[in-house]
Amino acid sequence: MGIKDNPNGIRSRSPISIFLVMCLCCFFYLLGTWQRSGFGKGDTIAREIAQQEDCDVVKNLNFDSHHSIEIMEQSKVVGKVYKPCDVKYTDYTPCQEQDRAMKFPRENMAYRERHCPPEEEKLRCLIPAPKGYTAPFPWPKSRDYVYYANVPFKSLTVEKANQNWVEYQGNVFKFPGGGTMFPQGADAYIDELASVIPIADGSVRTALDTGCGVASWGAYMLKRNVLPMSFAPRDNHEAQVQFALERGVPAVIGVLGTMHLPYPSRAFDMAQCSRCLIPWTANEGIYLMEVDRVLRPGGYWVLSGPPINWKTYYKTWKRTKQDLQAEQKRIEDLAESLCWEKKYEKGDVAIWRKMSSDENCSSKKSVNLCNSADTDDVWYKEMEKCKTPYPETGGAAELKKFPERLFAVPSRVSDGLVDGVTAESYLEDNQLWKKRVKGYKRINRLIGTGRYRNVMDMNAGLGGFAAALESPKSWVMNVVPTIEKNTLGVVYERGLIGIYHDWCEGFSTYPRTYDLIHADHLFSFVCQPVGDNNRCNLEDILLEMDRILRPEGTVLIRDEVDVLNEVMSISNGMRWDTRMLDHEDGPLVPEKILVGVKQYWVGSSSNNSTEPDEQ
Repeated sequence: MGIKDNPNGIRSRSPISIFLVMCLCCFFYLLGTWQRSGFGKGDTIAREIAQQEDCDVVKNLNFDSHHSIEIMEQSKVVGKVYKPCDVKYTDYTPCQEQDRAMKFPRENMAYRERHCPPEEEKLRCLIPAPKGYTAPFPWPKSRDYVYYANVPFKSLTVEKANQNWVEYQGNVFKFPGGGTMFPQGADAYIDELASVIPIADGSVRTALDTGCGVASWGAYMLKRNVLPMSFAPRDNHEAQVQFALERGVPAVIGVLGTMHLPYPSRAFDMAQCSRCLIPWTANEGIYLMEVDRVLRPGGYWVLSGPPINWKTYYKTWKRTKQDLQAEQKRIEDLAESLCWEKKYEKGDVAIWRKMSSDENCSSKKSVNLCNSADTDDVWYKEMEKCKTPYPETGGAAELKKFPERLFAVPSRVSDGLVDGVTAESYLEDNQLWKKRVKGYKRINRLIGTGRYRNVMDMNAGLGGFAAALESPKSWVMNVVPTIEKNTLGVVYERGLIGIYHDWCEGFSTYPRTYDLIHADHLFSFVCQPVGDNNRCNLEDILLEMDRILRPEGTVLIRDEVDVLNEVMSISNGMRWDTRMLDHEDGPLVPEKILVGVKQYWVGSSSNNSTEPDEQ
């Protein structure tokens, strides 16, 4: 039956209802636009993370649930809110704090080694940045200039004033590139080394700098495509390692004391000591034996400083000729017993080369061979007075030149020395990480541009992430957890650097020293229950990540959805802006990527309160 006055039977709509529908459409359109702009709930990763640069994060991502575990929206995440620590903790290094260190023996530098706080003394607050903190200069300018506000310590400008280490100029420190044994500059010093050591052709890629100071040697080796690993203790020379990292040079807090260095055997193509003050002849030469362990067959060791050139400096060093001559003779004998061949001595510099094979070692003064079945089992293990045996295969002496070695199958893989890793699986891993890094760059276009200079991979595996990211604009600290499969030797054979670490403890670095932190399935592994206990506390790891991440730095966490939901519930109380993104292969994959950006804030210095100043 038709409607009155409408012979066609079609229902008419009143102008009021049409108007209401149009208003609703406009409202929802504007609401969607507002949320996508970065100011709506759950989308804060779109915020600007560098005032001078633009980060275009991928838009229109699918956040609908396509799996059995619900992804929590940021607005639904209600967790603990973490307060800032007192400003006195601005430069807090949990495992190398001075007060705790002084409780340990001075003998053999044991007090300068790692001594971490017990559970009841751990800080569970946010380490504040100093007032006036500024994002570092981009590389390579950062090599030569550091903002004073970021590392406000002037003692080195006085103590090393005549050695060309560092100068204070207005609101910045300037690093002229000098050192105690190369006051004319690191470049001239490296040129002398390069007259003996094949630095230019890619044969030398990884280098260890023992007692690095402010790491000027490492800074200038970088421009020669050599990747240094520098270390120095946290001692009276304030903030040496902090200066190095602020400059954009790889470095960790460390010392040759009683424990093994946290690196695998046969890791470095060269090592050097430039007046590093390590007593090489003490304890029957145990420190030189440790250098031998981490030096690959065919690698080089450089010593500049006491006792080299003792005839010139014995009065300056306030030591007798006889004492210094005897010390050099002892070093010569130790080097010979380790199958090192002296290649050069002129002026302040002496260079030895570790023989490629012990078959060519003519010395009859050999030291005892270590009995350890695993020469890479070094975490908190005491050094032994013995020589690390050469590898049976000899493959480590046949590394390809860089950059070819970056993706070539490492000898430790081809020789079957890494359980479960074959040449085929290694090559597949390379392709996988190339794909993943390409996806990361779509998420954040600043990745690979130089905005992120100091990068850390917390669960490095075979080093695929670092290899795919390889660029002069950045470097990656590849961390292999001590409870994971030992793959760090593979990382070094690729021409990359890294370190062993237990993530239940603090990392050996100062606060605010990394621009980008990557974690691939770290939490689902190191925080999973073992018996009645967890391996590590998730909260502690996230707070440590916050400590070492720069303000406006970024984290990329890849893991299962349920793990990332827990991570998000904690990190949102830590002044991070977070967003969960789909896997590269689409929303049906339960593995997701959590992206976080640490907000900029600094500690309040007016009253030492825990209320931060935000800018």
